[in-house]
Amino acid sequence: MTYLQRLKGHFTTITRHKLLVTKLCFKCGLYSQGLKHDLSKYSLIEFFSGVKYYQGFRSPIDAEKEDLGYSLGWLHHKGRNKHHWEYWIDRNMQNYVELAVNEMPLNYLLEAACDKIAASKIYQKEKYTDASAYIYLTSGKDLNIMGEENGRRHKILLEYLKDNGEEKALAYYKDLYKKWKADKKYNI
Repeated sequence: MTYLQRLKGHFTTITRHKLLVTKLCFKCGLYSQGLKHDLSKYSLIEFFSGVKYYQGFRSPIDAEKEDLGYSLGWLHHKGRNKHHWEYWIDRNMQNYVELAVNEMPLNYLLEAACDKIAASKIYQKEKYTDASAYIYLTSGKDLNIMGEENGRRHKILLEYLKDNGEEKALAYYKDLYKKWKADKKYNI
């Protein structure tokens, strides 16, 4: 694949993803988050890392990690986007060996669900089902690291999607968001 093909492919992929997440977030009432979603992907470090490792069938982050053992694009991205559970993890100040896992606010958890739906649709194309995001979450190692409470809440949202379909899931997410906006202590 030529550089120009990778550049066009990566730009098209991230833009389609961003627009789809925006649409899903709007259906949940997350208007500001939908508009701001993943804008850092257009920054120099993330964009050109993505172009270099673009393959079209999976995230270039995975290819960069395989090549280098880490991803500069991902390190930049997760530190600027609160819808990623990795944003909420830091070192424990009492014991630097352990990680401090902070609970994600519900609005970012809902954006994360929209992000996983969109990513599944973009990469799986015609193979996508309402179970895709749930299967991705539960078949990986993320649940072991993101913290028990964050993992439980991610599973609830994506399992609801799997069991009830996208339209009902987005209505459920919107209802959860309204309750959370009224009382920031509200949780699932």
